[in-house]
Amino acid sequence: MSKISKDTATQGGDYGEVVDHADQLDEYTVNFVEFHADVDGTPLLKGLPDDRCQCPHWGYVLHGKATFKFADREEVYEAGDAFYTPPGHIPVKHEPGTEFVMFSPTEEMQKTEAAMARNMEAMQAR
Repeated sequence: MSKISKDTATQGGDYGEVVDHADQLDEYTVNFVEFHADVDGTPLLKGLPDDRCQCPHWGYVLHGKATFKFADREEVYEAGDAFYTPPGHIPVKHEPGTEFVMFSPTEEMQKTEAAMARNMEAMQAR
């Protein structure tokens, strides 16, 4: 596949507070993400090294504001910002209405998504 849009993406889903449309372009995953509530990703990353996302992401914020926490700082990305989050981050705050497009190496992204799915399943079982 040489192009992807939010409408043609075949992966992801509606998770209530977050809607994620995703697909692969070669060895990269493209995510079109919309937040309907403020989401702190901290509990979803448990079990990854340092309990932080180890996948690098490049993206562009279409609407709203997102905050990522690193070991030594926090970064806030707002509408109109292109961003890069290196390995070792936690998405800690997303204003409702935030939308961004994100590009990530598929292999690393799959490891992160697997951990997030396990943690989400464990939280729902409580």
